[in-house]
Amino acid sequence: MTADTAAVAGAAQQRTSPRPSPWSRTWVRVAGGFVVPVAIIAVWQFVTGSGMVPEYRLPSPWSVVEAGIELVQRGELWLHVAISVQRVFIGFAVGSLVALAMAAIVGLSRIGGVLLAPMLVALRAVPSLAWVPLLILWMQVGEESKVTLVAIGAFFPVYTTVADALRHVDPQLVEAGRTFGLRGWSLFRTVQLPAVVPAVVSGLRLALAQSWLFLVAAELLGASMGLGWMLSDSQQTGRVDRILLAIVLLALLGTITNAILVLFEKAVLRRWM
Repeated sequence: MTADTAAVAGAAQQRTSPRPSPWSRTWVRVAGGFVVPVAIIAVWQFVTGSGMVPEYRLPSPWSVVEAGIELVQRGELWLHVAISVQRVFIGFAVGSLVALAMAAIVGLSRIGGVLLAPMLVALRAVPSLAWVPLLILWMQVGEESKVTLVAIGAFFPVYTTVADALRHVDPQLVEAGRTFGLRGWSLFRTVQLPAVVPAVVSGLRLALAQSWLFLVAAELLGASMGLGWMLSDSQQTGRVDRILLAIVLLALLGTITNAILVLFEKAVLRRWM
C-alpha cells in the first residue's frame, strides 16, 4: 500500500507541476529574435521595390549592402567600426569604474549621500549635447573629449542603480554580518556586495546602451572618423544608403556588446548568487 500511495502521489505531482514553456527554450528565443527584423526587411524591400517610396528617400536593403561592400573595398568601414568600438570600450570602462566608486561612497556613507547625491542628481538631468561645447573648449576636438563624453553617459546608469541598491541592502543582513565580527571591507565583500550584484550588472547593461548614444552625440559634432561621423558626413552628401548602413551597424554592435554582458551576467550570478 505504501508503494502504491507513493506512486499515486508522484503521478499527481507530475500532473500538477507546470510544463516548461516552449518560449523559454534557447533556440526558440534566438529564432524568435529574428522574426521582427526579417519582417521589417521584407516590408522594406516591398515598399522600395514596388516604388511606393522613392529610392532617394529610402534605398533598398541591397543598396545598403552595396554601400557597405564599397566601404569595405576601400578599407574604410572596419576603421570606422574599430574607432567607435574603441571609444565606447574606453569610455564605458572609465565611466563605470568611477560610477562604482561614487556609488559606494554615496550608498555606504551618510555624509557622502548628503554632500554628493544632490549634485549628481542635478548633473544627471543635463542633456548629452550640452556637454559637447564645454568638452571641446576644454579638451579640443580630440579623443579625450569623445571618450569623456562616453564616460559621462556610462556613469549615471551605474551610479544610480548601484547607489540605490546599496542604500536598500537588508539591514538585518548587515547586522548579522556585524555579529560575526565583519567590519569595513570584509562586511562589504561578504554581505553587501553579493546583495547588489544584480543591480551592478543591470547598471552596466544600461550604461553600455547609454555609451553608444553618447558616442553618436560626440562623433556627430567633433570627429573625422567613426560611425557617428559617417552619419553626419552621409547626411551632408545625401548618401541615405550610408546613413542606414551606419544605423544598422550601431544596432548590431549594441546587440553584440549587450550579448557579451549577458554572458558576463550569467557568470557573475553563478559566482555570487
